Amino acid sequence: MVSKKRGVGYEAIADILRSHIASGELPAGEKVPSENDLMEAYGVGRETAYKALQLLRDDGLTVSRQGAPTRVRKFEPIRRYANKRLSASVWGNGTSMWDIDVRDEKTKVTDVQVTRLESSSKVASALNLTRGEPVIRRSRRYLLDGKPVLKAISYLPAEIADGTAIAEDDTGPGGIYARLADLGHAPSVFREEIRVRMPSKEEKVQLKLDRGTPVIVLVRTASTADGRVVEVNEMTMDSASYILDYVINA
Repeated sequence: MVSKKRGVGYEAIADILRSHIASGELPAGEKVPSENDLMEAYGVGRETAYKALQLLRDDGLTVSRQGAPTRVRKFEPIRRYANKRLSASVWGNGTSMWDIDVRDEKTKVTDVQVTRLESSSKVASALNLTRGEPVIRRSRRYLLDGKPVLKAISYLPAEIADGTAIAEDDTGPGGIYARLADLGHAPSVFREEIRVRMPSKEEKVQLKLDRGTPVIVLVRTASTADGRVVEVNEMTMDSASYILDYVINA
């Protein structure tokens, strides 16, 4: 529904539409008033109407597809249960951590690339290595119902991973952490750093992001009980697809 208020600017029109979205008057998936609708309702020109709708897109409140009307963005999140998915009772029993987040959905891991290379300064620092020491790099994308929602890149010391399933495309049941445990390097402590930023052009393509959608960048380090860092994993997530769930005992 469009309020009948005449002679307002594009920012005011955008604020009115935001309030309709926040209140549920314009629910998720609902068609947003068109430029013509806004022009008629508010007595403004096409440029003003366009700018109002542009603000909503830039704020990530609406999505548009070529040849289709603009609609209110749907938020159907993957709830990422950090404590549960990182528990040894999960990967230690051969369960994929990805299956903890999404049980009944159609999921797929794609674009798996495994390479051996010299560590950069950043990677070497994270793994407590000397720059140039060899590492195994594992890159992959995670799709939910055909839509990319996460890209992950892991680095592990080649000293540990060389010649093992970790250096193969398929690491087997339980993934990387189960294989590290098999090798006597079971992760015992995880540390996660999180930031939110706007995506690069490459990330927009890789994750098929709608306009105005930030990414969540989560960097996790996994260490053994004696303090050795055995993996650093940088995950780039579609922020419109995730809720990060942590339980912290006081």
